[in-house]
Amino acid sequence: MREHKLGSFSNVKGNKKRTTRPKTRGFGYQVFGFGAGGRGPLFVTATGGCVTTDGNYKIHTFNSPGTFCVSCAGEAADAGGSNSVTWMVVGGGAGGGGAKRGGGGGGGAGGFRESPSAAAGCYTASPLAGGCAVAVTVQGYPITVGAAGTAGPGSGNGGVGSASSAFPTSSAGGGYGGRGGSSQQGNPGGDGGSGGGAGPGKPGGTGNSPSTSPPQGSNGGVGHGDHQAGGGGGGGTAVGTAAGGGGGSGGTGGQGGDGGETGISGSATYYAGGGGGGAPQTRGQGGQGGGGQGGENGGGYGGQTNTGGGGGGSAIYSDNHPGGAGGSGIVIVRYKYQA
Repeated sequence: MREHKLGSFSNVKGNKKRTTRPKTRGFGYQVFGFGAGGRGPLFVTATGGCVTTDGNYKIHTFNSPGTFCVSCAGEAADAGGSNSVTWMVVGGGAGGGGAKRGGGGGGGAGGFRESPSAAAGCYTASPLAGGCAVAVTVQGYPITVGAAGTAGPGSGNGGVGSASSAFPTSSAGGGYGGRGGSSQQGNPGGDGGSGGGAGPGKPGGTGNSPSTSPPQGSNGGVGHGDHQAGGGGGGGTAVGTAAGGGGGSGGTGGQGGDGGETGISGSATYYAGGGGGGAPQTRGQGGQGGGGQGGENGGGYGGQTNTGGGGGGSAIYSDNHPGGAGGSGIVIVRYKYQA
């Protein structure tokens, strides 16, 4: 019988050798990112404070100390994004002077500093603007908001305001209002962001102390010795006026100096007004920007909270009256957050 040999590719049962087809390389295409456009421009992204918007811009308002936390630094404006912020920093306003007799001086406003920039949109900045916008990085930026100066006791000066700071610009607290006294017995006003008004017969405090450019504030007003009236506290953009004369022993308290108006928050607002001087007959008015009125044969009125306004000076013929407390400071940060 003829023997038949099985081939290597036989399909006979029991042949354990399996046939395989040669591997072939597939010819497909993997698509990499062929779609509608790439990423958009990058903008500053941050948290902290009270956040509001004004069109394509975000505003962070700090009424108390906190941290401006940047999580995305963005990219330059010429690349279509944003990487810088503008700011306003206002120190705490000072307290007005108390009085045992005569009128106390108004408290000086906290220093006012601002940095407008085209990168933060078109808004009307204050006359005190002139600082530089800050190019931010991913980090936390500490924000300090200055406390208000305390009201002057019945026979003492007002308390000084505390400084506010950010990025790390600092605005000084206001100078205290000098205490009132009969005739020439008052105290001078204190130096500070804006100077405090003086008690009767004494000079007002020096503003823009320490010195900055542009100036952060103005001088306080002179007290009137013969008529027992206190001078007005200096404001961000205007000096506190001198106390005036009047009939008998009652003069007119000096007016607090006006602060600066800015639209950085999205609406035009005044900050850093000086406190009005006290007088036995006619009190001085507080300056625009939160300055308190002076007392009229009574205690002075307080400066407005979170404006940096100075407190009003008190006035009395005999018994003690306290001055008004200052207004605390404020910090505002603004930047572009979308196209």
